[in-house]
Amino acid sequence: MFQVGIATAFFFDPTHATSGRSIAIGFATLLAPFTIIGPFVGPLTDRWQRQRIVLVGNLVRLVLVGAIIVSVIAGAPVWTLYALALLALSVNRFLLAALTAGIPRVVPSSELLAANSVLPTLGTLAAALGGALGAIASFVSPSSTDSSIALAALVGAAVAFGLSSWLTTLLGRTELGPVVPLARLEFFAQARALLTELADGVRHLAARRTPIHALGVMAAQRLLYGMMFVAAILMSRSIFGGSSGGSDALANFTIVLGFAAVGFGIAAVVTPIFGERVDRHRWIVWCLCIGAAGQALLALSTATWALLFAAVVVSFAVQGSKIAIDTIIQRDTDDSVRGRAFTLYDVLYNVAFIGAAVVAGWSLPDSGYSAPVMAGLVVAYLVTALIYSRTPLRPPALGPATPAQPTSP
Repeated sequence: MFQVGIATAFFFDPTHATSGRSIAIGFATLLAPFTIIGPFVGPLTDRWQRQRIVLVGNLVRLVLVGAIIVSVIAGAPVWTLYALALLALSVNRFLLAALTAGIPRVVPSSELLAANSVLPTLGTLAAALGGALGAIASFVSPSSTDSSIALAALVGAAVAFGLSSWLTTLLGRTELGPVVPLARLEFFAQARALLTELADGVRHLAARRTPIHALGVMAAQRLLYGMMFVAAILMSRSIFGGSSGGSDALANFTIVLGFAAVGFGIAAVVTPIFGERVDRHRWIVWCLCIGAAGQALLALSTATWALLFAAVVVSFAVQGSKIAIDTIIQRDTDDSVRGRAFTLYDVLYNVAFIGAAVVAGWSLPDSGYSAPVMAGLVVAYLVTALIYSRTPLRPPALGPATPAQPTSP
């Protein structure tokens, strides 16, 4: 709901762009700040109690959304709204890292795969539902102004953030970990310590091997999926839109996202079932091959059915491998480093998506479709699968990378 609100109220909604390059600029503007903030998130989630991060983060988002609502009503300058929106979105980095790193503290290790199926899929389905509610509001009340639709969506977001804050209080203060937080330091010493700890975390992941390989395949797959995402935005305007051109681009793209959500949902159900029979490593390879098959549909046809079916198949492949990748990182990373591991995850995620937007912006025509580019993505999926299939299945036996310094709660 928040994303619908800011997309309606502000100028940086990439679905309104008319070319690949303008979409690339939009994504870079939205994601670059998070990439800069990202490296500092993980060390803090290893130093602060993660339950408090989630609680305070949701309260901060609630306050920021309230400020945005007031600004919209008061007709504040666009740059003010833009800054508040970026701050609200930046808080997500802390929440996602804290929640993902805290899962192993509240779920038995044997159930990690199932938990990793539920958490991101609920988020994806909830985001799709929020977007659908915003789209329905614009369809049901076409005479409503953009401002009124934005305000309705933002109020809904504020209510949701308030409920999230209350639900977080049902968790114990130390329930999400870390078990032994890293010591609190003075500001400048803490800044230096954060960079040192992040570097230690990267070295730990590299020494464990399987987490760093999982992060690599995640970034590669996110790059490929991002290029299809940009292509789908443009195709929703040109090819899928038909004679209506760009006037129904947002509605068309909402339909594509709906089909993608189906793929995410199927992955959440199927991955745990196969997880009992197939090794995580092998499942990721299978998902990459499935992604290649889905991408091949777009290499062969520009029909609407090909775009929608590809959205389901490729989204299934991306979500299925993501669930397994999250589980590998959680399983093979020491608890004292886990927050930093998922910070690196977020940074690579954003950098890959920005890279996808840039590459797509320079390689795709304004229609969004290029058969050679789509075929190249198929080859890239298969090459990634081949490379990852040759990586080790289990990490070497190592102790914790960085001994945590005990501190009082």
